[in-house]
Amino acid sequence: MTLIANHPERNIIRAQLKQNIVLKELRDSEMAALEPYLTVTNHQKGDLLLNQGVYDMQQYFILDGILKRQVTNHEAKEMILRFSSERDIETSYAAWCLKTPTPYSIVCMTKARVASMPLTQWVNFLQSHSVVKQAFEYEVMNLMSAIMAHTITLHLLDAPGRVHRFMRKFPDLFERLPKKELAYYLNLSPETLSRLKHQGKI
Repeated sequence: MTLIANHPERNIIRAQLKQNIVLKELRDSEMAALEPYLTVTNHQKGDLLLNQGVYDMQQYFILDGILKRQVTNHEAKEMILRFSSERDIETSYAAWCLKTPTPYSIVCMTKARVASMPLTQWVNFLQSHSVVKQAFEYEVMNLMSAIMAHTITLHLLDAPGRVHRFMRKFPDLFERLPKKELAYYLNLSPETLSRLKHQGKI
């Protein structure tokens, strides 16, 4: 973990943070006040950022790469809830507010670089920055709504429909995601996704 001020690519990282869906609301002076709390880490594919069932939570700002949010049941069966990439956030803010353990894990789908800070410090920062707090809470609600819509879609749409919906909503991610992971997200077998693509139905 490296503080931004000490990072050899700090200028690039600062530019990336200014493009983040939540942090873009910050003025330069506010970003400077936040920066000392942020650490930058590089991760490999498969690295676990947040483990399901813990109370030690972080706020993540994605600089490079793709993350997935997944939940695992008692039989170790996994379900992918969402993917996130550059300019996105990952958080367990709702669990923090409810004082419950994290209901899901956050895993690196690809090589990734993230800036993170303890969620408690992030919440404290928000208390004195109402514009950013509003943007952040809106994004949290937006993510929860998108996950609910995806879950409903799995029941209402057939296989081609699920794939087309994903391509329409996330065209930039479709080619970047490992097809096995995308198939699991869409509740398809990798073979079915491959066959749809081969038949020209997607």
